[in-house]
Amino acid sequence: MLLNKNIPFSYLFKTIKWEILFITVYTIIIGILFLVLKSEHNPLPEIPIAVPMVMGTVISLLLAFRSNQAYDRWWEARIVWGAIVNDSRSITRQLITFTVGVESTEAKAFVRKFTLRHAAWTQALGRSLRGRNPLKYLQPLLSEEDFKYVSQYVNVPNALLELHGRDLAIALQKGWINSYQQCNMDDILTRFSDSMGKCERIKGTIFPSTYTIFLHLSLNFFLMLLPFSLFETFHIFEIPMVIIIATLFLLIEKMAIYLQDPFENKPTDTPVSTIANNIQRDIQQMINDDTSFVAGHPPVALPDYPYDKQYYQM
Repeated sequence: MLLNKNIPFSYLFKTIKWEILFITVYTIIIGILFLVLKSEHNPLPEIPIAVPMVMGTVISLLLAFRSNQAYDRWWEARIVWGAIVNDSRSITRQLITFTVGVESTEAKAFVRKFTLRHAAWTQALGRSLRGRNPLKYLQPLLSEEDFKYVSQYVNVPNALLELHGRDLAIALQKGWINSYQQCNMDDILTRFSDSMGKCERIKGTIFPSTYTIFLHLSLNFFLMLLPFSLFETFHIFEIPMVIIIATLFLLIEKMAIYLQDPFENKPTDTPVSTIANNIQRDIQQMINDDTSFVAGHPPVALPDYPYDKQYYQM
């Protein structure tokens, strides 16, 4: 994931290299035909420059619309993860301050287990959105019982939120928090669930394929007309001109395609892994955990506290 860094031109060119290669060969062939075969008795068809100009204007508007819609999807994903950051800090702070007067080793273990489990939730959500195994790096953050329990679920982040809710009920029962504090933190859990649903909606809602196909075909047709319109004006220099125009249009199209799917593990994605790592770092510092943080490898000595036998029953 690239954050505030220049994406190498080689990466950008790699995304359109085959299209550019085809356009280059095609334009060279058309240029050779104009130079070799054109004569008064054997004319080659010439298309007025106004035709591709009109098509280019229409395609530019369509590309602008698609780019705007794609950026809206990307920006919505970033807003959702920004809310996750804020709510993660809030629930950790509340849990720490609400139990500050509780002199109990069991309560302190409860706070640490809850907060590190929440760090696991952010890691699991980011990885599941990218189609990766969400359990791969969670074991150091979870107790053995928690890890076994969430391993039974298809939706691991949802299972972790369920354990959060059960923990709040236990904290209320044991008197570590009062009912008002429990309701307040449960509201934050609801916001976490809403944020997870928004991410899943963005992930599961594809951009209309008919729009994509129509725009791509129109763009290719426009680029194939260009050599027939530019030769009389630029002669042999039509080749670099067509390549430059094709590169610009194709890069804009690819940019929109990449932005419309912000959870596909590409350099243009919403940086969910970095955000999750930052949340985990902040949580570990807030609970005075080992701050020598390494992503995916937090301290493994996780104290536990007793549950009823029915706690982990599905």
